[in-house]
Formats: sequence, C-alpha cells, structure tokens
Amino acid sequence: MKFTAKVYVVGDNIDTDNIIPAQFLNLVPTIPEEYEKLGSYAMAGMPDDCVPFVDKATGKTPYGIMIAGRNFGCGSSREHAPVALGAAGCKAVIAEYYARIFFRNSVATGEVYPFESEQPLVSEFHTGDEATLDTEAGTLTRVSDGKVFQLKDLGAVAPVVEAGGMFAYARKMNMIS
Repeated sequence: MKFTAKVYVVGDNIDTDNIIPAQFLNLVPTIPEEYEKLGSYAMAGMPDDCVPFVDKATGKTPYGIMIAGRNFGCGSSREHAPVALGAAGCKAVIAEYYARIFFRNSVATGEVYPFESEQPLVSEFHTGDEATLDTEAGTLTRVSDGKVFQLKDLGAVAPVVEAGGMFAYARKMNMIS
C-alpha cells in the first residue's frame, strides 16, 4: 500500500494516557458508534498547547501518519490506544521504537502500521507536512522535497496488519472460520 497524508509529530515517551485517556476506556470498540467515538478522543491526553490531533467538527484526524520519537505507546497495556488512532483515521505510526505492548496491540488489532524508523524523524518533519508512506518498500518520502527515509522492515507482522489484525489474518489464512 502507498498513500500520501499529513503528518502529526510528537516526541519521546508518548504514553497510552496521552493516546487515549483512561476516562474513555469504557467505550467498546466492537460497537460501531463507540468505535467512532473512541477515535474522536484519540490523543486527547496531550498537553493543551499541542496542535489538536482530531478535528472536533468531524471527529476524525486530518493526519494519516504520526511520527514519534522513542518509546511510543509506553504505559498501560490498553489495546484501545492503537484502536483510537485507527478509528480517528490515522493509518500508520512511525517511531524510533515502541513500547513492546503498543507494538503488539497495533499488530493484533490491525489498526495502524507500527513502523520503526532507521533514524530519528521528529526533527525532519513538522506537524502538517505531507509525506508518502510506501508500506511495501518501507519508505517514507517527504513530499516538499522528495527526501526518502528508510524504515525498518515489518517482517512477518506486515501481512497481519494488512489483513486487519490477528483474527482477520487467521480467517484469511483459513486458520479459523
């Protein structure tokens, strides 16, 4: 898959409370209305001086790609974190590295591609820049100047995310019905 989107840039140690605050964990992602509502609260735990991630009028994000520093998704093991990002309309997070549980939840839910960057990217992009992500080539290209950044290979987890998560992948592979 290849797509172009605006990027949203955050720093290091963005925890699951930043991604989806605990007061919204009562929303059940398998209920369509609550899934949409969950997305409308994505990144609601960020400080007030940050650029809003979600457009209040639409409940969706104008940012299809999030670029983060180190240790993205640290904190609790809530699977609501990648679900909230996906429900908001974000398709990928590119971080220097992830908290293991966020990475696993991203793969299990299939909500966002959890790419790791070969180099720090938070100083290469600004919120609102446009970038093209090529998930097969593992590259992120800054649209303004065409500069290409190599991403680490997703390996065996790529088809799981592409399928929409663990259960969708298992159905696709006829492992379960």
